[in-house]
Amino acid sequence: MVPKLTFAFVTVLATFSSVDALWPLPTSLSTGSTALRLTPQFDIQVDVKGAPSDLYEAVARTKTYLWTDKLERLVVGRGSEDATAISNAKYLSSLTISLADSAEVRSISEEAVDELESRDDSYTLSIPETGSDAVLKANSTLGLFRGLTTFSQLFYYYNGEVYTLEAPIQITDKPAYPYRGFMLDTSRNYFPVSDLERTLDAMSWVKINNFHWHVVDSQSFPLQIPGFTDLAEKGAYSASSIYSPSDVAHIISYAAARGIDVIVEIDTPGHTAIISEAHPEYVACAGSTPWASSANEPPAGQLRFTEPVVVNFTADLFTAVSKMFPSKFVSTGGDELNVNCYDQDSVTQGTLNKTGQTLEQALDSFTQATHGALAKAGKTPVVWEEMVLDHNVTLSNDTVVMVWISSENVAAVAQKGFKVVHSASDYFYLDCGAGGWVGSYPAGNSWCDPFKTWQRSYTFDPTANLTADESKLILGGQHLLWTEQSGPENLDPVVWPRAASSAELFWTGPALTNVTTALPRLHDVAFRMRQRGVNAISLQPLWCALRPGVCDLTA
Repeated sequence: MVPKLTFAFVTVLATFSSVDALWPLPTSLSTGSTALRLTPQFDIQVDVKGAPSDLYEAVARTKTYLWTDKLERLVVGRGSEDATAISNAKYLSSLTISLADSAEVRSISEEAVDELESRDDSYTLSIPETGSDAVLKANSTLGLFRGLTTFSQLFYYYNGEVYTLEAPIQITDKPAYPYRGFMLDTSRNYFPVSDLERTLDAMSWVKINNFHWHVVDSQSFPLQIPGFTDLAEKGAYSASSIYSPSDVAHIISYAAARGIDVIVEIDTPGHTAIISEAHPEYVACAGSTPWASSANEPPAGQLRFTEPVVVNFTADLFTAVSKMFPSKFVSTGGDELNVNCYDQDSVTQGTLNKTGQTLEQALDSFTQATHGALAKAGKTPVVWEEMVLDHNVTLSNDTVVMVWISSENVAAVAQKGFKVVHSASDYFYLDCGAGGWVGSYPAGNSWCDPFKTWQRSYTFDPTANLTADESKLILGGQHLLWTEQSGPENLDPVVWPRAASSAELFWTGPALTNVTTALPRLHDVAFRMRQRGVNAISLQPLWCALRPGVCDLTA
């Protein structure tokens, strides 16, 4: 789908101060220069008959943020020069939120997991300069939630007052792309549920709507799946490093109430060495050394997809996982298949010789059977790009392809007619540039050097080198964190605020992205996140953050 945006975009980009607070930038924004402060009794009125509980919960969180953010403006003096304007400002006592007359009243949580392209995040927000009620309207509770998120970003704090200098404010907003994501790998290092909650909170603040959970890999299997509990029992790092079914249900519920769909990935047939701890007979070259000859990273081991018992096991595993996750999507991975592993595996070779199949034919049969289990469960498969570009396998037309090796491969995938989620390592990998992590290699660097700055991802063109028809296949994109060198101790500063750059790119669309005018707003994102308990990293010295543009190379 090509985003069709109507920009009633006033000349607010001409100055830094007029849109400092908002991320992602709305489709249409008009601001004034009148100060307005919240009355101490400020309230948000829910004018929605039969409003769901998660909407009331979102309202409560918004009111809490308004009073507890206590974010002073990022200007010299931190807002002290606003004192006179604040003291003379009128009070805003209420925000009224309502749905369109024809709208069906459903919960945010229900709408968050709807078919991706049917979700409606649009809203309008009006804040008069007179002090009369502000009004937020939408066609869905999901849209109301997005509008509440925007409203909470508009206000600053000084000397006990919560205020804006920009009234009147008029916003009409909707996303350019339906998929705005973040991927976290919880296999290489384990992250407690509290870390996932905090990450989901931060994602919601910048309107990211898909959590791609790369929950298992060769290193560990922390996901406890009913009927397959031996995988976590023998494959988790410890009994305390497991996501139980109740943990998963909580994470899904927590995410959905914040407008986020949780897309689980069970990477197969590669990246499955850990399954050998429970089922050694299912895995080829498990733990073989030197690992570099049969895997991209240790430990070696891949599913013996030539074996009917392994095909049935994987199909049943996908069926069980599908029952745990309400998302319409399940990722089956399919990346980095090491052929040498299978060439050296006597079981695989014996079966191929017996059946007369090639390895590619066996992979096709495996993929059809396991994806068939997903289809029967009502799920849409998500795969990495190799399943389209490197292997001759049969994929359903609705399969979503994540392009990770290079952004240059997007066109080849689109030419085959598949929908695409941008996940390219040359723009969106958060782990690049941290140096080598393998041992006994002092000269090593990360394979995807250099470090990918927020500016790099922010200036990405989602439809570069694509025809108009191919551009319609772009669903959006995401930042990704592979965690060889990340854990709970550095999660926040590695991800934030860099991951917010793609959040705006795929919400606002590249037509309105501008690095120079974005930087003051991204500073604001980072500072506000820190006020809310997310340890986002600094982008510049504070001296620069308080003086927009002064630290530009040409200043």
